[in-house]
Amino acid sequence: MAGTGGDLEPGTLLAAYRLGMFPMGLGGGGAGPLGWWTPDPRGVLPLDGLRVSRSLRRSVVRLATTVDAAFDDVVAGCADPARPHRWITPEVARAYGRLHRLGWAHSVEVWDGSPGERLVGGLYGVSVGGLFAGESMFSRATDASKVALVRLVAVLRADGDPRRLLDVQWRTDHLASLGVVEVSRREYAARLRTALEAPHPAW
Repeated sequence: MAGTGGDLEPGTLLAAYRLGMFPMGLGGGGAGPLGWWTPDPRGVLPLDGLRVSRSLRRSVVRLATTVDAAFDDVVAGCADPARPHRWITPEVARAYGRLHRLGWAHSVEVWDGSPGERLVGGLYGVSVGGLFAGESMFSRATDASKVALVRLVAVLRADGDPRRLLDVQWRTDHLASLGVVEVSRREYAARLRTALEAPHPAW
């Protein structure tokens, strides 16, 4: 952790991401005080390293995806109080909603049926230059969050810019099964500097 305190204003958040930090409350359920984290090692997903199993390919065909169609609903899904280790407070949700309306935060939605019918999964995060800092994902159907990740990687790879960086904060066994690897804080900082020189993806 790099420090505590501060606020969740858009300028503060964007400055933090440019420095390799992200916020998370230190109290239960994400309550304050606010902590600013720089994990070492850091979890990243190489954009050419996503592992898509045969069953996941079938789910990609079965489930529909959209981008930025229901940002607040995705954040609400990620913040569901019934989820273990929940850390997204109403204050955090409002802060990222502001970033979304300013064009800095984005979501991928996964639908069972036509878009807009039944939201079954998704993810959201912050996009600064060629960095996408994933914040959270949720799933209410088999493979739904994985399908969201497949769509996100497609967006980030669309222009072929090799400088892009997909940050997932920490490596977990679940994320490792999808291709997430760990890099040192020093290596992450170097990749981040390069990524910030890249243009925004076409959201």
